[in-house]
Amino acid sequence: MELKKEWQEVPTPAYVVEKELLEKNLKILAALQRDTGCHVLLAQKAFSMFHFYPLIRQYLAGTTASGLYEARLAYEEMGGENHIFSPAYQKHDFKEIVKICDHIIFNSFAQWKRFGPAALAHGRECGLRINPEHSTQAHAIYDPCSPQSRLGIRRRNFQPDALEGISGLHFHTLCEQDADALAETLAAVEKQFGEFLPDMKWINFGGGHHITREGYDIELLKKCIAHMQDKYGLAVYIEPGEAVAFHAGVLVSTVLELIHDGERRIAILDTSAACHMPDVIEMPYRPPLYGAGNPGEKPYTYMFAGPTCLAGDNIGEYSLDVPLCIGSRVVFGDMAIYSMVKNNTFNGMPLPSIVAIDEPGCWKLIRQFGYDDFKMRL
Repeated sequence: MELKKEWQEVPTPAYVVEKELLEKNLKILAALQRDTGCHVLLAQKAFSMFHFYPLIRQYLAGTTASGLYEARLAYEEMGGENHIFSPAYQKHDFKEIVKICDHIIFNSFAQWKRFGPAALAHGRECGLRINPEHSTQAHAIYDPCSPQSRLGIRRRNFQPDALEGISGLHFHTLCEQDADALAETLAAVEKQFGEFLPDMKWINFGGGHHITREGYDIELLKKCIAHMQDKYGLAVYIEPGEAVAFHAGVLVSTVLELIHDGERRIAILDTSAACHMPDVIEMPYRPPLYGAGNPGEKPYTYMFAGPTCLAGDNIGEYSLDVPLCIGSRVVFGDMAIYSMVKNNTFNGMPLPSIVAIDEPGCWKLIRQFGYDDFKMRL
């Protein structure tokens, strides 16, 4: 498979994000806003490449943050609505949070009682995160409804007499899921917390909605939104992260070494799963590789691995039509999300460059990292 000219030219390793592909997703999300009247927010925990924030601002209502630094980034670089949720706020951070965030979500009544008065004094909308205790996924580490979850208030711990000043409820239970999981969750929310919804101004469906994936049931999502609007008179917020930059970027890598021990072919890259695509190990999953097939599907099968000392720094097995050589370039797909925001410098690994393609055929180096970026963290 012939690689794009830009992929052949950029320094490696490099995250390369394309405006055209990002905008394709944004148009889908903007249409959802237009058709339903809901507010779509970028969840920055998945994608925080602020080079594209002016573009995103043209399509979405704003952002949501998981802490002060994300909230500051949105405030400085994008504008629009600025929402925040944290399991526990810090007193010194909250003094700045109340100045820059529009909606502040609390994870417990203790947090609400401690920080709520300051938020209300600054005219902020305040909400509570609830836990409907209805799991719709198999990955416990990503399941906010798992028995060990610390996220959201369970019904048995809910305090109806402490709701004065609360204007909305928030839940986030999904991870890369379709609208059927949302519909299930909404039924659980209504069953456990429905009595409180008529007194609220808004409800936030959280993130994990794979809206821009081919085949996603947008019509069912629209019905879910309309149901909460019509039955309870609520404004509806939704916080996709992955859906905003889904398949909008790649990670370009170079082959450093080839090992053939008679049974296996191993390609050592300048890209590390542990450092540059940690979800490959944490999820785990096997990212798509351009021009490749499953192991054994094509003539040449390789295990792609990183250059760190971690024995399990393996990206996955892929098969190719032609053999690799040292210096060959390989391109992993869907690498705009949960990559730049989670990467690290374990083993002193350099961080990948960040590249934007604002116009087809033209690439722009947004940021290149070096030794000082490693040293400053230590």
